[in-house]
Order: sequence, then structure tokens, then C-alpha cells
Amino acid sequence: MFELLITMTERIGIIVTIAFIVTRLRFFRTMLSQDKLSSVQRLQAVLVFGVLGIVGTYTGITVSTESLAVNKWMLQVSEEEAIANSRVVGIAMAGLFGGWKIGLGAGLVAGLHRFTLGGFTSLACGLATMLAGILASLFRKKNEQISVSAALVLGALAESLQMLIILLLSRPFDQALNLVAFIGVPMIVANGIGCALFLLIIRSVVNEEQKAAAQQAQTSLRIARKTLGYMRQGMKPESAEAVCRILFEEVKASAIAMTDDRVILAHIGIGDDHHAPGRPLQTEVTRHVIEKGELLIVDRHQIQCQMRDCPLGAAIVGPLKQGGETVGTLKFYFPSKKDITHVTTELMSGLSMLLSYQLEAAQLAEAKELAREAEIKTLQAQIHPHFLFNALNTILSLTRIDAVKARKLLRSLSDYIRQNLSAAAVEKATLQEELQHIRSYMSIEETRFEDKLAISYEVEESALNAIVPPLTMQPLVENCIRHGFRNKTDDCIIRIRITGKPSSGVTVTIKDNGEGIPAERLRQLGLQMMQSTSGTGMAVFNVNRRLTLMYGGSASLKIKSKESEGTEVVFHIPPAPSAADDKFR
Repeated sequence: MFELLITMTERIGIIVTIAFIVTRLRFFRTMLSQDKLSSVQRLQAVLVFGVLGIVGTYTGITVSTESLAVNKWMLQVSEEEAIANSRVVGIAMAGLFGGWKIGLGAGLVAGLHRFTLGGFTSLACGLATMLAGILASLFRKKNEQISVSAALVLGALAESLQMLIILLLSRPFDQALNLVAFIGVPMIVANGIGCALFLLIIRSVVNEEQKAAAQQAQTSLRIARKTLGYMRQGMKPESAEAVCRILFEEVKASAIAMTDDRVILAHIGIGDDHHAPGRPLQTEVTRHVIEKGELLIVDRHQIQCQMRDCPLGAAIVGPLKQGGETVGTLKFYFPSKKDITHVTTELMSGLSMLLSYQLEAAQLAEAKELAREAEIKTLQAQIHPHFLFNALNTILSLTRIDAVKARKLLRSLSDYIRQNLSAAAVEKATLQEELQHIRSYMSIEETRFEDKLAISYEVEESALNAIVPPLTMQPLVENCIRHGFRNKTDDCIIRIRITGKPSSGVTVTIKDNGEGIPAERLRQLGLQMMQSTSGTGMAVFNVNRRLTLMYGGSASLKIKSKESEGTEVVFHIPPAPSAADDKFR
């Protein structure tokens, strides 16, 4: 018995070697990582594990049921012989990783094969093989790792089941009992060890892949952090060169290059003497990647370098996309195609997507900036025509009767226009700057309306350093005059109140005693632009949108109004983060 155990353990080495090969197959790795397999993948698994079971049969040892004589190589099986084998290892693993369907399928393949070989235990072993796949599936736990001890127990149980079925089905019973007594313990121990070793190999492969994936993720994140600032500048030679230098330090390649859809933007590494930036695209491969948007791996011939002794023997070319279109390529060059590993290909695939996302982000940031400028220019266009003509007419009428006042008003108009034009060039303004803008505007309007219009200020100096988007307050004050006082001939009063301080929050209130706003219009004001004879609400909509983009919903405009009583517009600037807060962010 001990000699049989040693021989069986040696044969397990063959199964373990085959297990190592199986773990290199793509479908097997997919089966490990996916909860659900396609019909084709299931069929592949059944065939592979079934063949693994057949190999376990052929590497077995024939045992005579009469004399218990052992033949270490199974050449043929007579009616009085049985096979001590490791067939159950492959079938148990099929059920353990693929579930009962794959376990039963593999068991049918290997079990039917065993039945056709004949021998004293052909029926019992064939049936036991099928049942082993179902038994193994009971040990399977989704989303949980299987322990080595569980695999060891599974192999031992599956083989014990086979011994029991031999006793139940094989006749004469005395020979079956002698056979089980002789081969039972060696087969139970050897197959238990075989299942445990198979699982250890699978774990080592999975851990190896996870380690490689973690390293690749770290590399990608490091590259993302370093390249983000440059890719936001778009596809330019300067930014492309900086990105290629970063990639050259991180990727073990002979050279790194980047192109747009017309020329080489940058080339870092060997071959830079003739793969020079600024040159037109030289290869059909690059054009193909731009046209199809697909990653390609090419050899020296396909690179089509014009330099005869070019040291660049192979390349991976990945597409760079923006707005759904391929706008350029990223290239990794190597001495030969054999230097391009699966890890390198996956890294290129990930990096081309990463850089494409950064280009998309740059495009969105640019679009946001253009939209911001367009919003401010819309406000400026809304302000300029009527106000400018009225202001100039007022100044013109004063030049003869009060030259000093006309000169003062002209200075206010100059300050107002300068501040209005500069708003498109900045993203933020202080309440101090906004208030000065209003003072320049109101000095002109108060002169135009003489004693009919007045404005009062209740301002805490501590609040004036708070930050808001430019052109936030002036459009709201202008709305008071254009809409609130449209039909009012006297006693037009605007009150501006600013309280608080940036560290604890600032509240701005603009109130008039004008006509007020109808209730149905008030519900929509600031949330959308509206069509009416009195205006579109564009100024309020833009101001509200820019405040919420900067500070969130808590900074949105709060508008209260009653017809014939006036309107009050309030917004709140949340507390600015302290220096200590910034330090820990």
C-alpha cells in the first residue's frame, strides 16, 4: 500500500504540471474572474477539465483484483483489473470553479471515457466520476476564496465516494472489498493532495496577476498625476514633449512618441535624430490608427522608417481621442516585437484611454471658460447699448450748464466701462470691486433721473473682501431701475445691504420699492430664461447660475416680491476656508 501511495503521489506531479498550463489559458482566467460564463466558455471549460480527467486516467496504475499485482503503466485494462488514478482532480476542480453544470459535463466526458476502457470497476468509476463533479459544486462559494483545506477535503471526499460506489456496484463483492482495502487510502490521500496543489497553483497565478495589476494601476495613477497639467493644454508640441518625457521615465521603452492627425508632435528616446518633431506622418500604420481608432502592434517592416539602420524594431500605436474622434496617436517603440509583453500592451491601452480622458477634460474646461465668457459678454451686450447712449446724452446736456458735474460723470462712465470690460478676463471679484462698479453706474443713473432715484448703502467693511463672480451685483441693481421703476415716476429707492465677514459668511441684499414681480413669473425667475414684453430674465439667470457654480446651491438667489410693494434679492456667500483648513485638504 505504501509503495502505491508513493507512486500515486509521483503521478500527481503530472496533473499539477498540466494544471499549471491550464491556468495560462485565457478562458480559465475569465472563469475565475466572472460569475457568469457564455455557452462557448462553458463548453471550453467542460472539454478542458474533461480532458484533464482523461489524462488522470491514463497516468494511473493498473491493479489486479485477484492478486493485487501492480503495473505502474496503464497499457490496457483486463476484466480482472482496476485503475488507481488521479482522474478525480480535474473533475473536482471543474465543479469547484465552474459549478455543477461544468462539473457534471466534465464528469460525463471523463466518466464515459473510463467506462469504455472496461475493467472490473468501469461502471462504478464512470458513475463516480460524474457524481464527483456535482459533489465539488457544493463546495463552491461565489465571491469567496476557496481554502486549501477545503480543496484537500474535497479531493478526499470525491475519492471516498468512488470507493463506496465500487463496493456497491462491483462484483464479486470480496474482490471489490480487497481492492478498496488496497487502493482506497493511497487514492484518497493522493487525490486530496492533488486538489490542494491544483488550488495553490491557481492562487499563485491569481496573486501574480493581481500584483501586476496593482503595479500597473500605480504606474497609471502616477502618470495621470504628472501628465494632467500638460494634457489640459491640448495637443501642442510643448505639452506633447513634456508628456513623452514623463512616459519615457515610467515605461521601459526604447522611445516614446506622440502625433496629432498631421505631424509628429514629440519623440523622446532613440531614433530622435530622424523621427523629429514637426515632420509629417510617415507611416500608413499611424494613419490607420487615426482612421480606425484601434490599437496596433507592428514590426520593423510596418513601421516603414526611411532610415535604413533605424534601431526601432517594433511599436505599439494607440489612438488619442477627443470628442469621439481620433485626434492623434501615442507610440511606444521597442527593439523587437518580442519585447512587447501582454502587460505593456495593456498599459498602452490604459494610457491611451487615460490621456484621451484628459484631452476630453481639457476640452470641457475650455468649453466652460468660453461659456463663462459668453455669459459675461451677454451681460455686457445687454448693458451697453441703452445705458451708454443715455449716459452720453446726459453728459452732453451737462457740458454747458455744469461742466464740473459733466466731467465727474464722464469719469464715472469711464470707470464703469473699464470695470465692465475687464470682467471677461477674470473669474472672481471682491464685493469691494462690485460695489465700486455699482457706485460708478448709479452716479450716472442718479444724474439722469435727478431727484426721482436714490440709493442707500449699509455696508460692513469686514464683508468687502468676500469673493463673487464678476458682474454679480450690477445686473441686479440695473434690473431694479429697468423693470422695478419702469412705470414709477418718483420716490424710486434702492437699498443695498452687505453684512458679515468672509470667515463666517456674507449676506448681500438688494431691495427696491418698485412695481414688484407677478407670482407666476417670480417662480421661474433665476431658474430659466423667459420670453415676455418686460425682458427674458437673462441677467438674473446668469447671475444665479454663476453663483451656484462657484459656491453651490446655498448661494443661489432668494427673490421675494409683492406687486406694487417692491422686490428683494438676497444671496449668501458661504464661509471661506481658513488657512488651517487649506493645509489639511
